[in-house]
Amino acid sequence: MPPVPASVPYPDTPAPAPGPAPLPSGIKGAYWPSWLAEKAPPSSIPTAYFTHIFYAFAVPDNTSFQLLVSQVDEQSMINFTSIIHSHSPATKAMLSIGGDTGSPLLPSMMSCPDNRAAFIKSTIDVSRNYGFDGLDLDWEFPIDSENMLNLALLLKEWRLAINIESLASSKPPLILSAAVYFSPNVLLSGTIYPTEALSNYLDFLSPMCYNYQGSWDTSATGAPALLYDKSSNISTSYGISSWKQNGVPSTKLVMGIPLYGNTWELKDPNDHGIGAPAVGVGPGTHGEMSYDDIVTFNSENNASVVYNNETVSTYSYSGTNWIGYDDTNSIRAKIKYAKAQGLGGYFFWALGSDSNWTLSRTGKISKLLPFLDVEFKFYALMV
Repeated sequence: MPPVPASVPYPDTPAPAPGPAPLPSGIKGAYWPSWLAEKAPPSSIPTAYFTHIFYAFAVPDNTSFQLLVSQVDEQSMINFTSIIHSHSPATKAMLSIGGDTGSPLLPSMMSCPDNRAAFIKSTIDVSRNYGFDGLDLDWEFPIDSENMLNLALLLKEWRLAINIESLASSKPPLILSAAVYFSPNVLLSGTIYPTEALSNYLDFLSPMCYNYQGSWDTSATGAPALLYDKSSNISTSYGISSWKQNGVPSTKLVMGIPLYGNTWELKDPNDHGIGAPAVGVGPGTHGEMSYDDIVTFNSENNASVVYNNETVSTYSYSGTNWIGYDDTNSIRAKIKYAKAQGLGGYFFWALGSDSNWTLSRTGKISKLLPFLDVEFKFYALMV
């Protein structure tokens, strides 16, 4: 594992006012893609189902590294936070930064202290100006040791800036989180996240426990978000165990669950199990379908639906069409697993893909206790 950079000696600062109270039932999160505003406006979200809703995504400028906020974004952010808070005052509105568009800009930003400082100040200013309760980094994905060293520096400096701003404003410190690869071993390449820095400076981190199989391999069907896999290390249980083995407390791990599936075209319609030979992608956009579309497809095509208890995943098939996804059965089992592991909670990617909020409601009514509470508090910087 790359070493965490040595601590910079900062002057001692007094602790600010207490942060948000611990959540008694753990984190129940969901990302809201802002580009789906017409299909799933914030006003349609059953906010009571969630403790944290993430606005996806803000993107930094490629030269100043300050967050880009257009007039359209400005109105969208104001609308998002005001609706979330008015509908469910206890639900936290989080600003997520990066995603597919923003991630390529992050290495340059993190490589220079001045760039990091500009980025950090901008994120805090935007969060306060538009009513967000916290910040989330979605970097897909840091790929070498230099990236990891700079990520550790960014998180330390970000946490310090959040603490100082909290003191100056007399407001609770902003929550700080990050969406990360399902395993600390990124792309199973040997490049390891700086887990000590993630543990010390983040309130929680969210492994993206999906996209294990997809259109990049059309030779065989696969369960794209399976909990268990006896044949490989590509599974949610392996990823969560690896994070814990690398020193991240269970209570800081928030497990990702997809609201979409991946599709294949079977070679033989009579051979339709997980791992069955395939010849291409199936229905949907580039082999991907929202849960809402999967439910419609299954109904219109009289598809057979199979819940696989061994992997904790669901698939359906009709003719040569095959879809792997999560449904209410697999989500209940995953939440049971998360409770048994003492995790901090779960999150969904992404709102706008559910079918009448069926899966979101399944998460809500699956009692999360005894999820251990995740405390949001002032983090002392170690010197």
